[in-house]
Amino acid sequence: MISWQTQTGSPEETRCLGELFGGLAEAGLVVLLSGDLGAGKTCFAQGVARGLGVPSGSPVTSPSYSLMHIHQGRVPFYHFDLYRLSRVDDLTDLGYDEFAEGDGLTLVEWADRMTDGLAASITVCIDPLAGQQRRFRFEARDNRGRALLEQLDVRWTASQGPSRTKSRENL
Repeated sequence: MISWQTQTGSPEETRCLGELFGGLAEAGLVVLLSGDLGAGKTCFAQGVARGLGVPSGSPVTSPSYSLMHIHQGRVPFYHFDLYRLSRVDDLTDLGYDEFAEGDGLTLVEWADRMTDGLAASITVCIDPLAGQQRRFRFEARDNRGRALLEQLDVRWTASQGPSRTKSRENL
């Protein structure tokens, strides 16, 4: 597994990280997000949507009650929220398999609730730190995920300057 981590200092910086990520993402990518309530999962997802070219008039909110939202960008953005689900079979009922690894980017919030049976290219764990700071830990699970993290590392570092805290393993 290949990993990379960085920190953000505000919700807007979290969205900027997501926007860079979304700008690099390709169709078929599955991203599993985990983190406590209020960690910044939806903030990151909003940035991913911006990076995918989802129009600003299409608000990206947590699909906690509808369980899934579809947004149109340069590739479709399938945004799932598993907070209310308790069984992997519930995902089948949503048609998850029809979207995952298909013609768009699939992003799953609260993925740690369903770790069994979910394939992914990248997992992202978000940890709240002091104030608005967040630590992002990315793990690539396949070659596509590895390539994306390598590009993200270069672009995020360039956009943040040398003072940014980051680390990488095997990149």
